Amino acid sequence: MGRLDGKVAVISGAARGQGRAHAVRLAAEGADIVAFDICSNLAYPLTPPASPEDLKETAAQVEALDRRCLSRVTDARDLTSLTALADEAVAEFGRVDALVVNHGIWTVDRNSWELPEESWQESIDVLLTGSWKVQKAFVPKIVAGARGGAVVFTSSVNAVVPQPGAVAYCAAKSGIQMLMKVLARELGPHDIRVNTVNPGSVSTAMHEGGTIERSLEYFPRGLDRGARAALEGSQTLPPSAIADAVAWLVSDEARYVTGALIPVDSGFLTG
Repeated sequence: MGRLDGKVAVISGAARGQGRAHAVRLAAEGADIVAFDICSNLAYPLTPPASPEDLKETAAQVEALDRRCLSRVTDARDLTSLTALADEAVAEFGRVDALVVNHGIWTVDRNSWELPEESWQESIDVLLTGSWKVQKAFVPKIVAGARGGAVVFTSSVNAVVPQPGAVAYCAAKSGIQMLMKVLARELGPHDIRVNTVNPGSVSTAMHEGGTIERSLEYFPRGLDRGARAALEGSQTLPPSAIADAVAWLVSDEARYVTGALIPVDSGFLTG
């Protein structure tokens, strides 16, 4: 018996990294999965994009656990496509119980006033407006099921602690915190819980492509997280560490937890 037997979980940014870890972990707990990702280049991130083959691999790993997976290449900024996918998910599975809004990008620049307007807008569109659009498409399906449910947004320690050079990322992640809190109040009468998980440094493809190197070039102490951590050892966490927290948040074990910021950061936010 898994903690999510008979339930359906939707995950954005599911082609690799944290999104894949969430899909596989929730499938291991018994959930069928709806997985989507843009799987194409954006203008400003240095990180190489996920591919359709990455998304197919996520689906294959879910299906290897004897769970079903509906996977689609879909842009979190495209509300029409998201709404169509939500309809397809209900047609396929008959329900939606959990939503993990996980997709994201991370860019850095020399400072906030030299940041190109187009870079700011892309980050806000993907991280904040895209998160709002994903919930707009899928939350009505959870409400319509009248069984309760859970929504988890992937935020960041940088929703609380600023990272110099990453103003759009930090502003968007802070916005996600208030989006979560408003939804927690609105969805409480429907027995739908809404929380954020706030990772520290996680070993994913975001570490590739040169963003870290650029950040350290501009601000040599800007990523000095080890000095703030309460736990010893490596401060870069595996994606499975975040998936463990998400699995708990969408399970009945967290049925009285809503409107909360859940750090998974080796104690970075205690510093």
